[in-house]
Amino acid sequence: MSSESLMKESSISSHEMDTGDGGVQIQRTAGDMAIRVQNLSKCYQLYDRPEDRLKHAIYPRLQRLMGMEPKTYAREFWALRDVSFEVKKGETVGIIGRNGSGKSTLLQLICGILAPTYGTVETNGRVAALLELGAGFNPEFTGRENVYMNGALLGLSRQELNARFDAIAAFADIGEFIEQPVKMYSSGMYVRLAFAAAVSTFPDILIVDEALAVGDIAFQAKCMGRIRRLMEVGTTVIFVSHDVSAVKALCNRCLYLEAGRSISYGKVADVTGLYVLRSHMEINAALNSENPAVGENLSIADDGQSSCTEKQPNKSDVVVKTDAPVDFGPLANRYGDGRVTILDVKLLGRKGSPTDQLEVDEPFQVQIAVRVNADLPQVAWGYSMRDLKGQMLVGTMSTSDPAVAPQPAKAGDTLIFSIRGKNALRADGYTLVAAIELPVVRNKQHIFLEVVENALVFRSVWPADALHLFPAFVKTPVQFDVLSVADEGQSARIGT
Repeated sequence: MSSESLMKESSISSHEMDTGDGGVQIQRTAGDMAIRVQNLSKCYQLYDRPEDRLKHAIYPRLQRLMGMEPKTYAREFWALRDVSFEVKKGETVGIIGRNGSGKSTLLQLICGILAPTYGTVETNGRVAALLELGAGFNPEFTGRENVYMNGALLGLSRQELNARFDAIAAFADIGEFIEQPVKMYSSGMYVRLAFAAAVSTFPDILIVDEALAVGDIAFQAKCMGRIRRLMEVGTTVIFVSHDVSAVKALCNRCLYLEAGRSISYGKVADVTGLYVLRSHMEINAALNSENPAVGENLSIADDGQSSCTEKQPNKSDVVVKTDAPVDFGPLANRYGDGRVTILDVKLLGRKGSPTDQLEVDEPFQVQIAVRVNADLPQVAWGYSMRDLKGQMLVGTMSTSDPAVAPQPAKAGDTLIFSIRGKNALRADGYTLVAAIELPVVRNKQHIFLEVVENALVFRSVWPADALHLFPAFVKTPVQFDVLSVADEGQSARIGT
């Protein structure tokens, strides 16, 4: 099977839910389009001093009347500029970007909370939004009163809200606090009620900002389950998060914003790959600036129990090419600071030959050929195996093993790094990532020397023995026991 077919993303079937209209929206689209954003821009006026705001409102008008060139007392800040994209009904779109990139401003414009400076927003259907804490609820109202107010704004009748209130209260699970003013709520209680109220309206479009991050782990899992259920029945979801893994798991498409502008919009794997690349390069720059002598005095103590030593390889064991960098194909995404170059990556099966298919529990080896371009006090090497949405399932670095000694490298060296293990992945398609890094603080801060994402695409398959089947993503070794309790209270193993 080709790598392109393995990496093809599935699409969620969509249909419009007949739940009526209402809610905050600017315009209505036609056809299968849920949201259309065209050249959307939002500009704010910034003032150095409070009195400049008053001067800016009065003086320029007077100066124009007097035939003078008006003086401005404000500076323009474009929170969003010329952003355009479309979302079809039933799609789930992730929005990523650093703090201050314009994500929350975009959501507020889509919801109709803010008016754009330029451009248009069109929506089709009822919009329910869970934005930053404090948006949408009156702090003086009780939780019950806010639920009814929120539902009324979204076009629900009191009879409909009466029928749904018990389910909302049960999902929020805040007990008697539902009858108390929300100004008394903790941030976790607030977001519980806000999310429960938003999803209970069965919206055509659900917009979720990073507010879910304040909930506890159990509630976050509960929310993700409800979002998936809404997705299954055709709700269009706009999801903002700094958690790239969550975006990969939930979304069909992704929008990457930076400094208020759209950098990329398209397939999740492509857009998140670009975002991760840029983020890692910024990490490199920050670590290099904070540790200018990292290449001179960095050291990691060796406990004398090293299981890894530099040696001359047996040519019959080496399958990677070492003469020049190979072409990893159109799916690959490589980045680094240039001090090493990954020449080739191979996945070997139990017979020691390259393969694109591993059985569950089959021993494997990853070989990484590297050309060193600058003297380095030490390098770490590692791998990860990811699903076709880009979520890392298994992986490790050499620095994670205390028995692996630091590996120095000199300019001009060609090194072959090896990683051995057993395939623990259930039957499906996966990609392999190879990474060479320079530790600054072991396993906490590493400089990315060279990373190749999607270097290989392979399949994990079931062996002939059907007893190996398991439903989880990863198989781990365990021991099964049966214990019985004797009359005197002693436990005895009666089977394994």
